[in-house]
Amino acid sequence: MTPLVWSDIAAAEQAAALARPPARRSPALVAGVAAILEEVRSDGWDALCRIAERIDGKAPEAVAVAPLAAAARSSLPAESVAAMELAARNIRSFHEASRPSDTRVETMPGLTVEKAWRPLDRVGLYVPGGATPLFSSLLMQALPARAAGVDEIVVVTPPSPAGLDPAIALAAELCGIDTVWTVGGAQAIAALAFGAGDIPACPKICGPGNAWVAEAKVQVGAMAGGPAIDMPAGPSELMVIADATASPATVAADLLSQAEHDSSAQVLLVTDSPAIAAKVIDEVERQVADLPRVDLARRSLDHGRVIVADNLATAAAIANAYAPEHLCLAVADPEPLVRAISNAGAIFAGHAAAESFGDYLAGSSHVLPTDGAARAWSGITVHSFMKAISIQRVSPEAGRALAAPAAALARLEALEAHARAAEARAAA
Repeated sequence: MTPLVWSDIAAAEQAAALARPPARRSPALVAGVAAILEEVRSDGWDALCRIAERIDGKAPEAVAVAPLAAAARSSLPAESVAAMELAARNIRSFHEASRPSDTRVETMPGLTVEKAWRPLDRVGLYVPGGATPLFSSLLMQALPARAAGVDEIVVVTPPSPAGLDPAIALAAELCGIDTVWTVGGAQAIAALAFGAGDIPACPKICGPGNAWVAEAKVQVGAMAGGPAIDMPAGPSELMVIADATASPATVAADLLSQAEHDSSAQVLLVTDSPAIAAKVIDEVERQVADLPRVDLARRSLDHGRVIVADNLATAAAIANAYAPEHLCLAVADPEPLVRAISNAGAIFAGHAAAESFGDYLAGSSHVLPTDGAARAWSGITVHSFMKAISIQRVSPEAGRALAAPAAALARLEALEAHARAAEARAAA
């Protein structure tokens, strides 16, 4: 990781410095995902089993949660169980308090317009698994869905060597989920989108995943009649803005916390201190050496960037241009930067605010937009599992008052039937 001095490089080089890893959406990946989706859509459960056996090594299975959750409570360290319960309480508390209220406004005498919130009937949740089952992603999705009032939650996750990881089973129990399907990848997204066997089609699919999962969500979400998706949520990314008061060791630890996720993960440091840039680079090299996932982290660091900006205002502009999934503000006074940031999935303000706290137990969801989608998308909230229905109530007097202006507007658009429908209320 060689520092780039932002003011010394041209606009094209600046854009290249903020580019995501190209492998995230290569033509081969796009075509591969499309083939999997079409196979499952055409041949349902049989296709799902064929693909899962080829990729995961076993067919999908509906695993009962209760026995594994009970085993987890007895086999996992007590402090780990207590920590997961703490995380569940915090996440539940935040999202229950965030549930939106209905709004009713009398826009003119006798005309009342209401926005009424309703939960989705069913959602499909993808939980990353395999070598590192991310039980936290289940908590971060299912508890907001429960707070919204969703009745049916369908959970899929790649199988572990034992079938379903006990920590995921415990998390599922804490979310009131009885069964988890062990199937992953683009084929799991296809099953949630189209239905396969006993896996029902879901009107909305949520959850993070690798590049294959993220691409599958984008493709099914773009299909006519396809499901809604929460957001593009692919490989992890983190930007740290640091000033001279930052701890190089802490900043390096934050960067590596995301680099160890995935070889396609991306981490960036932006600082107004050349000395901090150099010290963080040294710390990253020192700390990565003894990580259990050192090879994966080093591949991720190949996509990393260290940028030296003239000042923190420029650093904020760089962050807004990149629109990171996670943004750590390792500065003495973070509040001016908080106000300056408009594009980020989540902000961690100040030296004490570890991104890892947000990953596990602060309360907000860690399922966040990636690949620059934070310019327009939000992370998972209770709103992700609800929809707003508009309701209008009109008194006879208001109907008569509205008839003529509504008809006039309809005729401006050459919609005569609309105009007559409005005028029919004039005599009511």
